[in-house]
Amino acid sequence: MAKILVVDDEKNILNTMKAILQDEGHTVYTVENGNDAVQFIKSNECDVVFLDVWLPDIDGLEVLQRIKQLKQDVAVIMISGHGSIDIAVKSTRFGAYDFLEKPPSMERVITSLKNALEQIELKRENILLKKNITLEDEMIGNSPPMQEVKRIIDTAASTNARVFITGENGTGKELVARAIYRKSKRSDKPFVKVNCAAIPDELIESELFGHEKGSFTGAVARRLGKFELADKGTIFLDEICDMSPSAQAKVLRVLQEQQFERVGGNEVITVDVRVIAATNVDVKEAIEQGRFREDLYYRLNVIPIYVPPLSERREDIPLLVDYFLEKFAREHGLGVKQMNDSAMEFLVNYSWPGNVRELKNVIERLTIMVPSEVIQVQDVTKHIESYDYEDTIAKETSSLKKAREQFEKDYIIKALKQYDKNISATAKALGIERTNLHRKIRQYHINIDRL
Repeated sequence: MAKILVVDDEKNILNTMKAILQDEGHTVYTVENGNDAVQFIKSNECDVVFLDVWLPDIDGLEVLQRIKQLKQDVAVIMISGHGSIDIAVKSTRFGAYDFLEKPPSMERVITSLKNALEQIELKRENILLKKNITLEDEMIGNSPPMQEVKRIIDTAASTNARVFITGENGTGKELVARAIYRKSKRSDKPFVKVNCAAIPDELIESELFGHEKGSFTGAVARRLGKFELADKGTIFLDEICDMSPSAQAKVLRVLQEQQFERVGGNEVITVDVRVIAATNVDVKEAIEQGRFREDLYYRLNVIPIYVPPLSERREDIPLLVDYFLEKFAREHGLGVKQMNDSAMEFLVNYSWPGNVRELKNVIERLTIMVPSEVIQVQDVTKHIESYDYEDTIAKETSSLKKAREQFEKDYIIKALKQYDKNISATAKALGIERTNLHRKIRQYHINIDRL
């Protein structure tokens, strides 16, 4: 639900707009002149203003400028019965979100409002992000590998160059991307994250570039894509090697021309977006297998950043453990626990296949589940799910494990062949998420093209 102000001197327009917007579940206020509109904005919370260009007391464009001076995050949608390109251009220059001609259709009003609210939410999320910067966001660690990562972050942040981040799952690739964004000249503009592996192939283009009404089944209204929402800001394309080939081609065009069309549309959209990409796969292998475009890789890989796994920066583990112990004690309202020497030694020497993300989860579990103030080594081994009491970690490569992995690999290959290599259908048949299936395919080096 949004709080909406409608400003117009025609009562029939006010009543029609109010009825449309209230039917959508929003709270609607109406005023008939510019001075009342400005006073309302001064005294009340408001998300969106529908503002007539021609008002009896003040010109609508002047009211627009006053509103923007008072509250930058309010979206203003101009409406006029005498629309002209000149007025529309001036409205945009003064900060208007959209321009509608009278009488505005119900569909046009709802679509414009929906898109405006998406942009408002994005802006407010970014403001909140800046207000809640924590040590976690700053990439905790003083080891030589982490010092190198921080050095490259500072170098990249001072430019608009594209960045390509590589590293295993759980190493903190998104934190690197956000650190670059926060330190960049675009930090007051949107930061938009897209998890390419979590979006079905048939929807990825719509998600990135938006779509027009009727462009496919379920497209009941125009929708802005992530690139359009990130205009003047930064877009983070996580797990980019899982993006469909057609979407890769469109992203390549955006990088080359800063232009694209929405799905089902002919209008050319021009954007100014900085792209940061990341992946946890072997990029060269993905290129050799035809899963990732080589020309797109070289466009993205202007500034490469490798985020090391936790096993390559073990000297940072005590610092991370102390930070997470304090963080989760505060979050759960518990006393801060301590790790005894043997427990800390175990944590430092453990393999951490899930990297910092796994360490974080283990420390939260220990904070909640261990009743005593001092955490012992037996507490740690009990709460690390992949640790086997009777075997050492080295025995994880035993013949039994290898047999299980071979069976799983053969089973996945059989299913892929059965469903004509369709990832979505295969994942559904196996009862797992698409992202999990992609991970298994990478883990077992399954070349789909050769099946």
